[in-house]
Amino acid sequence: MVRGHIAYRRMPIEIESPGHFGYDNIKYNLSESSTRDLSFSDLDLDLKDLPFCYINHLGKPALRELIVRGVQGIDRDDVLVTAGASAALFIINTSLVARGEHVIVAHPNYATNVETPRSIGGRVEFLRQEFEKQWKVDLDSLEEMVCSGTRLVSLTSPHNPSGTAISQDDLERVIDIVEKSECYLLFDETYRDMAFVPVPPIAATLSQRVISVFSLSKCYGLPGIRIGWLITKDKEIMETFLAAKEQIFITGSAIDEEIAYACLKRRQEILSRNMVTSKRHFHIMKDWVEEHEYLEWVEPSCGLVCFPRFKSDIAIDLDQFYALLRNTYKTFVAPGHWFEMDQRYLRIGFAWPTAEELKRGLQCIDAAIEKTLN
Repeated sequence: MVRGHIAYRRMPIEIESPGHFGYDNIKYNLSESSTRDLSFSDLDLDLKDLPFCYINHLGKPALRELIVRGVQGIDRDDVLVTAGASAALFIINTSLVARGEHVIVAHPNYATNVETPRSIGGRVEFLRQEFEKQWKVDLDSLEEMVCSGTRLVSLTSPHNPSGTAISQDDLERVIDIVEKSECYLLFDETYRDMAFVPVPPIAATLSQRVISVFSLSKCYGLPGIRIGWLITKDKEIMETFLAAKEQIFITGSAIDEEIAYACLKRRQEILSRNMVTSKRHFHIMKDWVEEHEYLEWVEPSCGLVCFPRFKSDIAIDLDQFYALLRNTYKTFVAPGHWFEMDQRYLRIGFAWPTAEELKRGLQCIDAAIEKTLN
């Protein structure tokens, strides 16, 4: 075992990811938490004259202009472009949290939001979001958990894996709690552009104590170019975040940022098209779950993922079910352990597959259940 200050370990969500498992081994991929992937032809992009040079360390200025266009209270210098949201999460955690310092993380959550503060030795305490409470952030529990030693509170909305969203009133109370304790709020907003309900303003616009995180991977279908960004109005910590980026990457990829710029120039066109698909697939998903004999859900507020579970009175061999689903039916979902949850839960991404693939994948889940129970 390699020992060091940072205790890296591989996460199940990455060990068992479709990219690592091999897309050729999957027939119906219901594990992706994103829209369908874009390609060069979707963006009508010509890069032949692009110089392969170092670029602005904060990120391409014109790209950052597009990111903040129409957003009140921030400008392009409040944006740091990163190699995906994961890099933003790493930069924030390693910049703000020292070994042994208290970090409150919503749970369940995207694994990196949990594992990064844990790997650097943060004292991670979970703020539980529960099915029985509609996956809502428990504000009273948060207030009790925050103490003078709390360094960071980490929340995600719309929430991964459930797809539910926080209200503006609740977000404002969270910010009030954070400001009173003089800690910081890391607010992962990666899914906001595919929300079916009104979402609060970008959280970082509401307080200097908030750092918002975004990505082009999920709502835009560009996971392969590795573009995300963080936003903060706090100039001092932005300087620290920039220093961290420079030590890790120096700067971003000129090619990736040019593709991101082309994408955001067509933001409304791309998002509108993806939203139409997501809503159509959501209704397929909703009809299936609500008529299901064995599964139940909290209806998501976002058009990418949901987190149904087997009903408590269903006695099923879950190991056999997942093995059948993957090996016999070639259907991929995200099992509960990807989120350190019971295997009775499974995250289903319904926006990435085609409508026909989604329907057939859901049929395969039914077939695997029936075969396991019988």
